[in-house]
Amino acid sequence: MNQEQLNRMEVGQGFIAALDQSGGSTPKALKLYGVDESAYSSEDQMFDLVHEMRARIIKSPVFTKDRILGVILFEMTMNRTIDGIGSAEFLWQKKGIVPFLKIDNGLADESDDVQILKEIPELTDRLSKAKAHGIFGTKMRSVIKRANPVGIAKIVDQQFHIGQEILDAGFMPILEPEVDIKSADKSKSEELLKGALLKGLESLGSEKVMFKLSLPTIPGFYTELAEHPNVLRVVALSGGYSRAESNSILVKNPKLIASFSRALAEGLSAQQSDVEFDQALNESIESIYAASVNKLQ
Repeated sequence: MNQEQLNRMEVGQGFIAALDQSGGSTPKALKLYGVDESAYSSEDQMFDLVHEMRARIIKSPVFTKDRILGVILFEMTMNRTIDGIGSAEFLWQKKGIVPFLKIDNGLADESDDVQILKEIPELTDRLSKAKAHGIFGTKMRSVIKRANPVGIAKIVDQQFHIGQEILDAGFMPILEPEVDIKSADKSKSEELLKGALLKGLESLGSEKVMFKLSLPTIPGFYTELAEHPNVLRVVALSGGYSRAESNSILVKNPKLIASFSRALAEGLSAQQSDVEFDQALNESIESIYAASVNKLQ
């Protein structure tokens, strides 16, 4: 594990940009960016267009290490280039921003009020490619719909089990058991989740993981996790909240920093000139950065 990247993620001020929309979420991401489905006629064209969007964001002069600690990439983005350099290599070598990789294959069907990860038979091969591209860490997302202790235990067990495989392969895992912000018993789900995560941390010995969690109902609820000796960092997902809502909640949560996707790209458009695009992106980055760093102790 790269020590410089590890130090940056542990004590750096800023946030993680999530640019890891996959096959299922790409059409929505493109539509929000002003690219309708009529603009492409195949999956290949769709991914070409979303790579252009991601490359435009990453290459922007306002997208800098001063405010952005890391970026989460989709595997196809990692395998593509920006200005003739691999996307992950471009981030670290040209921007000084730490690259992460989304390694999951999406969600299984709902059971016990949760959606665990689909099987990842290609995990070993995916991690091998990630190492070749200089990836620092990984991310995998599962979803909690209701406060079902059986389902939540199942999600946490799976996250830690795969997380240990990722640690053993030399990467920093981001475990992401997302609580649906529309859940009727979101606060209870968070209570059960935090207890399960604290128990899971007992299995790590001296190793550390990161968590990516939904913005909590109770301000400061995840401070105990963020201060745990086995936790490198706790980052927050926007989960469907607008950027303004996300920032407003985040600023009330000491020790958490942002890892936003839709909230980061909100207001960006393919139709904008470079000047307009950079201005909109700068406003987005600055607001998320301010919400993230104002609380660091």
